[in-house]
Amino acid sequence: MTIHKEGYTSIALTVLFIFVTNAVIHYYVPDLTWLVWLWYIVSFFLFVIVLQFFRHPSRNWIKGEYDIMCPADGKVVVIEETEETEYLKDRRIQVSVFMSPINVHVNRYPISGIIKYFKYHPGKYLVAWDPKSSTDNERTTTVVEHKNGAQVLFRQIAGALARRIVWYVKEGEQAEQTKEFGFIKFGSRVDLFLPVGTDIHVELGQVVKGGITRIATLK
Repeated sequence: MTIHKEGYTSIALTVLFIFVTNAVIHYYVPDLTWLVWLWYIVSFFLFVIVLQFFRHPSRNWIKGEYDIMCPADGKVVVIEETEETEYLKDRRIQVSVFMSPINVHVNRYPISGIIKYFKYHPGKYLVAWDPKSSTDNERTTTVVEHKNGAQVLFRQIAGALARRIVWYVKEGEQAEQTKEFGFIKFGSRVDLFLPVGTDIHVELGQVVKGGITRIATLK
């Protein structure tokens, strides 16, 4: 278990905040021992929450040439056929994974191939399970073309708490299944848009893990 690089600044700011607030409490209310100890407890839990959010666990990644691996830890909240209107402009099977603040928030490529398209969209911060968050929230869209010609589109979507999406994606580069492609801070969602006819291996409400759970298999 390590700490992800995206967490260094947030953790440093949290430590600074804890140090300053403790110093203020000690200076202004030195006689209120109960308040001092209460803030010690609050400070400890705040530090642990921020630390665990940026954890970066080591795992034995599972890969499959035609498998679509889960891009993030969380829970499956959508499995439905829908129209993808941004790039593919055809019918797709959408599978969405909601990440709560307690999940690991590293995002991983679900499949290997060439990155054919990438775009960042500024937007709103609706709760991540709201259906409109897929089109209205701040988000990124990435399309990877598999060697068999199938194209898989996936989106990082900011939530009500997530205020920063980080990506390491460039058009034309090679995507490697289970490698990191980004990070979303403090609650979010990832949508996958798969070819109609793809075999889906997960169910609504299922808890999944990035780079471990097989979402689907291309035909």
